[in-house]
Amino acid sequence: MIRHRPFGSEHPYATTGDQRVPARPEVGQQVTLGVAAAPAVTGILCRWVADRDGGTSVTELPMTREPDPGSRAAAADAGVHSVAPEVPVGTDAATDGDGHLAAAQARAGRGAGSHWTVEVPAVEAGTRYRYRFTATAADGRVRRSREFVVDPVSWVADAPGCSLRVPTDRLIGDSIRWLHSAAGVHRVRFALRLDDGERVVGFGERFDRLDQRGHRLDAVVFEQYKSQGEHGRTYLPMPFAHVVSPSGPGWGLHVRTTRRSWYDVDSTGTGRLVVEVDLGGTDREQLDVAIHHGTPSQVLDAFLAEVGRPEELPDWVFRLWASGNEWNTQQLVLERMDAHRDLDIPVGAVVIEAWSDEQTFAAFRDARYDVTADGAAHQGSDFTYPAEGAWPDPAGMVAELHRRGIKVVLWQIPLQKMRPHPRGQARADAEALVRDRHAVLEADGRPYRNRGWWFPQALVPDLSVQRTRDWWTGKRRYLVTDLDVDGFKTDGGEHPWGHDLRYADGRRGDEGNNLFPVHYARAFGDLLRSAGKAPVTFSRAGFAGSQAHGIVWAGDEDSTWPAFRHSITAGLTASACGILYWSWDLAGFSGPVPDPELYLRAAAAATFMPVMQYHSEFHHHRRPLRDRTPWNIAEQSGDARVVEVFRSFAHLRETLVPYLAAQARDGIAHARPLLRALFFDHADDPEVWNHPLQYLLGSDLLVHPVTEAGADSWATYLPAGDWVDVWTGEAIFGGRSVRRPTPVDVIPVYCRAESWTTMAALFGHHDTVPTG
Repeated sequence: MIRHRPFGSEHPYATTGDQRVPARPEVGQQVTLGVAAAPAVTGILCRWVADRDGGTSVTELPMTREPDPGSRAAAADAGVHSVAPEVPVGTDAATDGDGHLAAAQARAGRGAGSHWTVEVPAVEAGTRYRYRFTATAADGRVRRSREFVVDPVSWVADAPGCSLRVPTDRLIGDSIRWLHSAAGVHRVRFALRLDDGERVVGFGERFDRLDQRGHRLDAVVFEQYKSQGEHGRTYLPMPFAHVVSPSGPGWGLHVRTTRRSWYDVDSTGTGRLVVEVDLGGTDREQLDVAIHHGTPSQVLDAFLAEVGRPEELPDWVFRLWASGNEWNTQQLVLERMDAHRDLDIPVGAVVIEAWSDEQTFAAFRDARYDVTADGAAHQGSDFTYPAEGAWPDPAGMVAELHRRGIKVVLWQIPLQKMRPHPRGQARADAEALVRDRHAVLEADGRPYRNRGWWFPQALVPDLSVQRTRDWWTGKRRYLVTDLDVDGFKTDGGEHPWGHDLRYADGRRGDEGNNLFPVHYARAFGDLLRSAGKAPVTFSRAGFAGSQAHGIVWAGDEDSTWPAFRHSITAGLTASACGILYWSWDLAGFSGPVPDPELYLRAAAAATFMPVMQYHSEFHHHRRPLRDRTPWNIAEQSGDARVVEVFRSFAHLRETLVPYLAAQARDGIAHARPLLRALFFDHADDPEVWNHPLQYLLGSDLLVHPVTEAGADSWATYLPAGDWVDVWTGEAIFGGRSVRRPTPVDVIPVYCRAESWTTMAALFGHHDTVPTG
């Protein structure tokens, strides 16, 4: 009849209506207590008890019913910020206009029931508080909650038994503080000195800006569905950053933690990088911070030596990837690939998202097979596929695509759906997850149920241990061994919320949740390796350690110019943290299709990024189609240039594959990102910071995407040295900005002059002597 969760859903950026706010109150803070209640509840009384050395005081406090029942909690649980939701809840736009994910988010945000709140007096030092709730229903029934305990916290200068190791003279000694309660130590805070002119880049994949100096951010894995650049949240955080000096070698820091951390990067202008880190709440906490010195490559090399280095992937990953969530039948997939062939647009991989039964995520939709009651894996021979079904011959389809030189990547999600109530194999799998202790658990031993808006209430496999990784991927092994699938799109990975979840490797949620997507990509990479395949996984979520596991893409975005710019920033920051193979949905995947100019500018940029791929969100096959294929953009816009220009970029991409593969090998060997911001190679040039959307692709190509509508010319800053315009062959002296015409089929790209002899032919130049 009533529910109170002291920490709520543990959505990292919003509170829920049934929680204590703040969850860990500091001495002197007032506390708001929230309760979710059934509609029949007519009144709730809170019994608030203060236990002091001098005695105990008891206060009975009536609670107030919130005037807007359920909105705050539902919005937070849905992954929507309680102040500024990205999708207007309950509107037609949320359900129909933006695709199936926006609709799912909106449905989760509507909620039901009611919420009651009460404010209690400010908490005092040296006092433990206990409280419980008594609810009365209209029919006279009375229900009491269990008792809850809260110990106030305070920041102290000394925490005996705890240690902080930061081996640098930049540590400001009197800045160290510990967040202490009667139960233990919950956080540590300290500050490092930043010198004038130093820039700070990193913290994982960041969409908002390249240089974080002057700003605040945190590091926690989170599914920010669209608008990442506006919110500063990310699927792929890392407690690592470069500090780039204008006057010599720089340095970097790696906070050796898997828990949530926060960073105030000199937002006050006092030259301090303030770091705050969650701890385990005991009286024996410790934190180590690694400090690495040198060039950006040397700093990155030292970081990768700790967390894992990228593994070389096959050359085919550098060809064009094609994807559409509405390609949900064998016929549609082959038709789209036929169109690529007929229009002479080379494609190297197709990502098939909507292939499964959407219950097990291991069997093709319409497949017929006997249920394994114990949740055991099937073999390929266990399945039959009706001729009239969506996928009449998956093995034949994969073989046909392979004959065309196209690799096949299948979509995955690390969840066992529980809504609607599972039947058949899905039910058997859910029972096995629980019975055989393959599921992530709550602190009380119950299976954890997903608290987010996507696949709410789903069970989550505990991929922290090999036995569950083997069980989970074993159910998909036949896809690789019998059907010859080449890789997996390891989508999701952000679902575990809660500081006190329990993982089989011994970690609690506060230290295990951020690692979940790392284990997830690793599990599928290991599956592919064990079958003799390259470990091609395609993930959006991750943490420190994801560098060693496949490809990362930048997640969900609309088709807008701001999202285009934010995506470039995401690639540069992820790469600065050692993500070698990085991608994005060129020109966005959600909402109405991009106009031809945005689409072609984005395609041009993607041609000169580590992985080039297009993708589109499911929209129930409504007309006009949301496919991001070049021919669909051309048809909807009436712009015949789209197919022709896209074709030219796709062919150019084919010629770049050997260069990209060689540069990837070099990047792995020498800790040089394949995609890298200019500071990596030109840290001593202060001007590069004024051009944050320019980058190097490998060591030889400088790229500057056109990211503004209507730009018929574009200025690019060339660092010192000799350069060649790859389109004209013109020699250009660096150390200055140059402007060139930018018709829609041209992206400014410049080659280092010393490499032009070997690079010229890629751009159609057979006379390798620069002109001009």
